[in-house]
Amino acid sequence: MKTVIFGLGYVGFTAACCIAEEGHTVIGIDVSPAKVAQINAGKAPIIEPRVAAMLTAARAAGRLRADTEIGDHLRGADLAIVCVGTPSAVDGAHDMGYIANVTREIAQALAADPEAGPKTEPGTGAPLAIAYRSTVRPGTMEELVRPIFETALGPAFAHRVELVYNPEFLREGSAVQDYFAPPKIVIGTEGARPSAAMETLNANLDAPRFLVGFREAEITKFVDNSWHAVKVAFANEIGRACLGLGVSAKAVHQIFVADDKLNISPYYLRPGGAFGGSCLPKDVRALQYIGADTGANLHLIDSLLRSNEAHKHRLFEHATEGLAPGASVLMAGLAFKAETDDLRESPNVDLARKLLTAGYELKIFDPAITPEALVGKNLGYAFSQLPELERLLIDKPTAEAGGFARVIATNATVRALNLPAGTDLCDIGSLP
Repeated sequence: MKTVIFGLGYVGFTAACCIAEEGHTVIGIDVSPAKVAQINAGKAPIIEPRVAAMLTAARAAGRLRADTEIGDHLRGADLAIVCVGTPSAVDGAHDMGYIANVTREIAQALAADPEAGPKTEPGTGAPLAIAYRSTVRPGTMEELVRPIFETALGPAFAHRVELVYNPEFLREGSAVQDYFAPPKIVIGTEGARPSAAMETLNANLDAPRFLVGFREAEITKFVDNSWHAVKVAFANEIGRACLGLGVSAKAVHQIFVADDKLNISPYYLRPGGAFGGSCLPKDVRALQYIGADTGANLHLIDSLLRSNEAHKHRLFEHATEGLAPGASVLMAGLAFKAETDDLRESPNVDLARKLLTAGYELKIFDPAITPEALVGKNLGYAFSQLPELERLLIDKPTAEAGGFARVIATNATVRALNLPAGTDLCDIGSLP
């Protein structure tokens, strides 16, 4: 396969060496004459394990070279990969100038050369797959990249270009290893359609694969990198708290990461309901106090409860979107978790209160809750926050009888109901 890579920075050059290592022909395009000359002389422009040897081997085999101009390099190419930078702009957003410029250059080269693209039989119209690896805002492929190609190519765009968004997951110091053993492969295309060129490119890579639309692929790096930043900030805040308390941060870390059932796992990472219950809010508040008391300044920890309150309100807005004022609403699930009667700091109690305040005619189905069986702090919290609880609760036959403008599922309680066909169901326990 012939691949043309635009941008020979850290990501682009590493990809060029790895792709050539697998036997493909690679042409690298970069605006820097010095970098291009360096690569063509067999000298790596970056310091990274293994790339220098891979470059030497690829050059000796005639599989990798670089140029400053596109020229006719797109002729016979099966795949183009865009790896130009998207640095921060003054306002914090990505500067999309390099993306726009290279896209225009590729589009103009295709428009000027009808023979550019894969070698195919005349009239077959096989498209050139153009994969973007630069981190971009969701919507960029549809709202910036595609219009540039459509403008330059007109009706020919549909059969000459196949757009792909393919985020990379390379870490400095282990980039080659990460390329050949990635944590995942994410391919974003129009309508989540398969890409033959990308399948060929990744044929020898063993990793979970996700074929999705453009926007889901585009947001992947934002989610991943922000989560990595959260982990570092969280670990350092715990470290500061430990210093203030005379606790061994190293020992705490070893205990924490040993738990791969809850701590280092997919648990608690599915977008859905807000956190609540008798433990999380209480312990977060206590750690906030420790941070203030010891001068540790735990800003990430301080933000957790504010973020949770904001999420509760957004779920209320989501649950009532398009719902007429005064409409009849059924909440399926009031307790913190399904099949329990723990109402202490349940976000579902907050949602019920918001629905009542907004004027909706609310009923609640939760078979685990019997008002007269509530005791202690659970009893106190329930009736202090929702004094009309007894009149709001209904039994299963009443819930299944229907007649509600909307059913709001807060947790797995809704699975116990056989709802009438056509029920307007909003599941806030698992966001779509």
